[in-house]
Amino acid sequence: MRIVGIDLGTTHCAVASVDPALGTGAPIEDFPIPQLVRQGEVAPRALLPSCIYVPAGHELAGESLQLPWGDAGPYVVGEFARWQGARVPGRLVASAKSWLCHPGVDRSAPILPWGASADVAKLSPVEASALLLSHMARAWNAAHPQVPLAQQEVVITVPASFDEAARALTVSAARKAGLEKFTLLEEPQAAFYDYTARHRSDLARVLADVRLVLVVDVGGGTTDFTLVHAGVSPEGPMLRRLAVGEHLMLGGDNMDAALARRVEEKLFPEGRRLSATQWTQAIQAARTAKEALLGREPPERYGISLVAEGSRLLGGSLSTELSRAEAEALVLDGFFPLSGPGERPRRAARMALQELGLSYAQDAAVTRHLAAFLHQHAAAGFAALGESPASADALPRPDAILLNGGVFNSPRLSERLVEALSAWWPGAPRIPLLRHDSLEKAVARGAAYYGLVRRGHGLRIGGGAARAYYVGLERPADSGEQPLLCLIPRGFEEGQAVDLGERPFTLSLGRPVQFALYSTTSDRIDKPGDIVPLAEDLKPLPPIHTLLKGASGKWAEVPVHLRAALTEIGTLELFCVSNVADERWRLEFELRGAVAGKDLTVTESMPARFAEAKENVERVYGNKPLPLGPKDVKQLSKTLEKGLGPRDTWRVPVLRELWSSLFAGASKRRRSADHERVFYSLAGYTLRPGFGYPLDHWRAEQTFGLFEQLVQFHTEKAVWIEYWVMWRRIAGGLTEAQQAKLWAYLEPHLARRVPPEAALPGKVKGIQPEGLEEMVRAAASLEHLEATQKSALGGWVAARLKAEAKSGGPWSWALGRLGARVPLYGSGHKVVDVGTAEAWLWLLLELDLRRIDGAPFAAAQLARLTGDRTRDIDPALRLRTAQALAEASASATWIRMVNEVVALEAADEARALGDTLPAGLSLSP
Repeated sequence: MRIVGIDLGTTHCAVASVDPALGTGAPIEDFPIPQLVRQGEVAPRALLPSCIYVPAGHELAGESLQLPWGDAGPYVVGEFARWQGARVPGRLVASAKSWLCHPGVDRSAPILPWGASADVAKLSPVEASALLLSHMARAWNAAHPQVPLAQQEVVITVPASFDEAARALTVSAARKAGLEKFTLLEEPQAAFYDYTARHRSDLARVLADVRLVLVVDVGGGTTDFTLVHAGVSPEGPMLRRLAVGEHLMLGGDNMDAALARRVEEKLFPEGRRLSATQWTQAIQAARTAKEALLGREPPERYGISLVAEGSRLLGGSLSTELSRAEAEALVLDGFFPLSGPGERPRRAARMALQELGLSYAQDAAVTRHLAAFLHQHAAAGFAALGESPASADALPRPDAILLNGGVFNSPRLSERLVEALSAWWPGAPRIPLLRHDSLEKAVARGAAYYGLVRRGHGLRIGGGAARAYYVGLERPADSGEQPLLCLIPRGFEEGQAVDLGERPFTLSLGRPVQFALYSTTSDRIDKPGDIVPLAEDLKPLPPIHTLLKGASGKWAEVPVHLRAALTEIGTLELFCVSNVADERWRLEFELRGAVAGKDLTVTESMPARFAEAKENVERVYGNKPLPLGPKDVKQLSKTLEKGLGPRDTWRVPVLRELWSSLFAGASKRRRSADHERVFYSLAGYTLRPGFGYPLDHWRAEQTFGLFEQLVQFHTEKAVWIEYWVMWRRIAGGLTEAQQAKLWAYLEPHLARRVPPEAALPGKVKGIQPEGLEEMVRAAASLEHLEATQKSALGGWVAARLKAEAKSGGPWSWALGRLGARVPLYGSGHKVVDVGTAEAWLWLLLELDLRRIDGAPFAAAQLARLTGDRTRDIDPALRLRTAQALAEASASATWIRMVNEVVALEAADEARALGDTLPAGLSLSP
């Protein structure tokens, strides 16, 4: 039996192990990882590049990809994957770990390589991480057939800033790789364990004058800060983690992108962009240039050569160079500026660090983020130092700094960081660095040593959980504050459980329920079971959506309480436990993407006349027909407004409760054409935009059950129009499969009726739906459709727009929605390709934005800047669009979203949806 530490890094992976049978002094051994380094060439390397290459068909001969343990499978992992990926565009999966914590995409969906063409087989971030772990496991098993990795004690490291969702996905990846016996450990802690392992015999001496250690871990994709208190006891040193930083997606990848952007500017001063192939090469070349220009003996200049595209360039290459001064200005001054202790992170408009498709930090300055971290945890820091702050803005001065992450192999970067931090305390000596042996291997080695420490052979870092966890409760009718229940306080030890029996509540079985979860790294002193108000430092986690069933399988309401625990692998476990029977239900996180994270959790009291409003709905759609005239049905909306006020002021809880009353009488919508028309009108209005409030996905699912029944009064165009408006309004709450069914129905009709010269002849058999314009708007709202399906619809719409430019209609709005660079609720990997969006944008510009209704906003959506170069249109076209918008007297906010990376304002969210949003609801994070 061995303890194996695995550093599952953004840029590289590493493996180390230790034999616990040898006790406290057991040596930690690095494990060189066999991998393909070139086609047909396998060699062990100290590190495994976190790269996966997706070959095209028979691009690479199968026999040339053989590994010592057999067939490599359909993917190439490691050094050769990185080498080949730099030469072939769109087939390299890199930085998969960063995608595990990206809430803007479905992390369980096959989205990598990001921006790759449709013919490239894709992997989910979880699958990509599992492939890396599987390669390391198979390499270990080949070298140690008697002790396979699945039977060893494994410690896998994660960023300290990983939230519960990202940790759960890492667990999923490990299990996909065949690992079951493993623990998660935060990377900064692993780096500190490596330091203590190397000083097992003299730790008290080297930490004699150290009380507060700051760990700064700048990896390939994330930056983590950790404070560790080094105390003294009669038994020797005591270590306790005081705080960890919030999630900060910022690292070496961003520095490489900034340098690559500078290369692009030097090659194309007129503003052109590198192709996808050249950009990939530029990133690789920039990484090498960074290491040379900021290394120990840096040259004055470093040459960059990229493969040229086209035959008009002599020599078949593009060449330029980066100077040491440029590298220092971009990396040192951009990422480690000599900022003051009072400076905080800034909100930038656009930077090269955002050009990789991921939601990176707005401000690239690590030093400003570090000042904010020390300020947030000043109380804990000063307490560890045994000092009192001189002022409210004073920062605790660390006695030592431990660096981790490959970027600090550059002496210039480590020196700059120490220089910047030391300057915050003028007159004090320079803050010393704790020496390291290997920045690349420290985390894996520390992980292995942590496994040894868990067995009692070494000094453990105390402090327990880095975060506190809370669950949202129903808001009292007489209170404006959202109450939260503390589940797990910060510092709670792993393996312990909390039974919150003194806080019972009623659980509905057989109906969907939601639990809103929050976490914080702040220095709070809440205890399990404490009720606290929602505060700014409490960050929402992906909520738990579930439908729980009892042993009887019937609907019921049962008294329960919550039981929470931090598992041995470092993840949060949450159960509902029955108070009357031997039953419990495990609650699972929502991990599929951003939409769930936007759900509101506020429960409000109903207006005074709400009961009257419900009665009015039931009079029209109740089980017992009441003596009503056609006018009573037609004017139901006006009747409701008399009691509840203007309907655009109805807040989300009122709307959803009205939906419940309305949907209870769904079968009665067929009493007359007016019944059916008003039903669809109100159902769509009360459930719009289909998400954003607890249980909305369940409501949308229930509503979708009406789709296959279509329309009863199918000869009435007004009914059809409200039918399609309803689906457009609630599209965001429909699943991918449900949207696919809607499209399957709409596509043959639209293909024959939208193009001015029909793409397909004849009619579709069966009932002919009416309301073409609303059919188009509904179809354009289906953001879960594949990009190819959106492109097909957009092509028909573009042809119709060109033929009927002055006729109004939904055409420009539909083009803007179909080609939007930033989806309102869908995953970013399903946007149409850049070339298609540019073609639609050129059409709008050529037709003149001033002459077409809705064209300016559509153009702004097509040209909107995302910071992701796989989605952003050509800069020259974007500049021209901004000028055209100004000439059309377009909204300043539209021009700004073309020039800067910004969130939509509420009015523009509503414009993009084609409808007003419920009062108090915003889609933007």
